[in-house]
Amino acid sequence: MSDTGRTLSVLDELVVVRRSRRAKRWTIDLPWGEPARLTVPVWMSDGEIDRVLHAHRDWIAAERARQRPRLALDRRGVSELEARRAARELVSMLAEEEASALGVEFGRIQIRDQRTRWGSCSPSGTLSFNWRLVLAPFEVLDYVVVHEVCHLREANHSRRFWRLVESRRPEWRDQRDWLTEHGPELLAFRPAA
Repeated sequence: MSDTGRTLSVLDELVVVRRSRRAKRWTIDLPWGEPARLTVPVWMSDGEIDRVLHAHRDWIAAERARQRPRLALDRRGVSELEARRAARELVSMLAEEEASALGVEFGRIQIRDQRTRWGSCSPSGTLSFNWRLVLAPFEVLDYVVVHEVCHLREANHSRRFWRLVESRRPEWRDQRDWLTEHGPELLAFRPAA
């Protein structure tokens, strides 16, 4: 169980302090576009919390500096409903094409609002994809679809799986690197209501 203890400010950065009975040590999380979170064990004193934040203020500032928006996404210019429709159309087309090429079948396709994942493949063959992929370059969306369809043949991340991905998309590392660099910003994107 966690409870939000207090909100502090470190170098103009809001930090939400959460006390957790499960935490054995403190952790700092800097989610894109949200206040920093410091999770601490319930027994940690306010003085220790202040010392941790003071000792890590430069690191927090440096990490936040790396989180400058670079994708130029306009919250008002994107409709989630339209983006979901476009994602479903593109993903379905690509998944059918890849499944046919690999000689595999999938059950159904879901377009979801995942907070941490781009896609998944269930044991029953359901392929799920994050609707925000439609906001990424087409090659990135294509790679994620191919990655998940390959899981229909290899349900793990073994060497055989990665060889299969490479046989289908030799440049897959470029797309993975794009997601590593820009993915946190894209995952944090929320269209205007």
